[in-house]
Amino acid sequence: MAHNLIARARKDTVPIAVIAADKIEAWSRTLSKARRDWLTGAGFTGNAGASALIPADKGGVEQVIFVIDDTTDMWSWSLLATQLPMGSYKLAGRLSQAIVNDAAQGWGLSAYEFTRYRKARVNCPELVWPTNADRAQCIAMLDATELVRDLINTPAEDLGPSELADEVRKVGRKFKAKVRVTAGDALLKANYPMIHTVGRAADDAPRLVDLRWGTRGPRVTLVGKGVCFDTGGLDLKSAAGMLRMKKDMGGAAHALALGQLIMAAKLPVRLRVLIGAVENSVAGNAYRPWDVLQTRKGITVENANTDAEGRLVMGDCLAEACTEKPDLLLDFATLTGAARVAVGTGIAAVFANDDKLYSDLEKHADVTADPVWRLPLHKPYRALIESNVADVSSASDGPFGGAITAALFLQEFVDDDVPWAHFDIMAWNVGSKPGRPTGGEAMGLRAAYAMIADRFGRK
Repeated sequence: MAHNLIARARKDTVPIAVIAADKIEAWSRTLSKARRDWLTGAGFTGNAGASALIPADKGGVEQVIFVIDDTTDMWSWSLLATQLPMGSYKLAGRLSQAIVNDAAQGWGLSAYEFTRYRKARVNCPELVWPTNADRAQCIAMLDATELVRDLINTPAEDLGPSELADEVRKVGRKFKAKVRVTAGDALLKANYPMIHTVGRAADDAPRLVDLRWGTRGPRVTLVGKGVCFDTGGLDLKSAAGMLRMKKDMGGAAHALALGQLIMAAKLPVRLRVLIGAVENSVAGNAYRPWDVLQTRKGITVENANTDAEGRLVMGDCLAEACTEKPDLLLDFATLTGAARVAVGTGIAAVFANDDKLYSDLEKHADVTADPVWRLPLHKPYRALIESNVADVSSASDGPFGGAITAALFLQEFVDDDVPWAHFDIMAWNVGSKPGRPTGGEAMGLRAAYAMIADRFGRK
């Protein structure tokens, strides 16, 4: 990522005075009356998030004023970056590492642009790296966010199951991880029948991608839904419903990016990333509604709707993940529209079978400006996915509680003694904000990484 963060100040670098909102009155009294009058005339409120340019006596800008409080987060810095004229800036004064890390990440993300198919159009001012910023961690997070966004933004013509597997291999090579790919009919021999069933109608064969890194420490396993395009299958989506379905591999992008963060930080864990990479297509050999599917878990699934395909792919991956009894199991999936109805497009809906796990996630979500909201694994709703002919139905036949019944279906493939959290995410910005352009987006990534680093990082 071409970060707009630079190593050294220039002669014309402008300082940014960062002032707490509760100190603004005392600070303003240190200014001349002319300066105070100028700020008033410029509409400077002194409230958190307010900024102003202080002119130099000989022209140009002498300094920037930026007001912060406890609500200031990385996106506040993205906004500031988009409001300033082109040039070079640096933070002035002593600031906590948390503040400068937020500044660096928010400033860096203000420059993000998807440029695979056209030249860059975004111009952003530069920020000199703050002296006490954790550069390595900030760059790793910027790179991981870019990876998520770029993968989601890439259309399915250029990112099918085979290309998604190649992206995992690329990350694996960088960190000397082992990557194994099981593709096509080999999935049946290896006993991943649901992954094969969902993807068998596509020209690009379905795949199970398995990345391993680390030889000692707790087991951390990440599972990602890698539906590279979702037509809905024989239960075909409408044109409007199909429009954004290149993003249906967003869960896989998150699992891979989170794995990349763990490896970049060299956390002392045994990492495993499992991605079911498929395209849900229509052909003569496509699976059908009410087909009964075999599974890696050994239970049978009655397929309620071919557009509820992601949970089938995830089921085989989760069953495999649990064979090693990981100390932590997280999965990411663009699974249900019902979750978007429940929490909107900007919050990651999270289900967890472990209260302490969710509590830790929520704590780190608040700190990282990466909101999550818990939905219940409500046991009585398990009756909604009963089947008359199989062990379980893939979906309820009613319109209510769809995110919950989908999570309960996934829970069928997770062992009770494995701490597990399921992220049902949008993975897409439906509108542009500073640092968050329309398109693919990382949701829950920062919170999940912070939680893992806190639990399993070097003390």
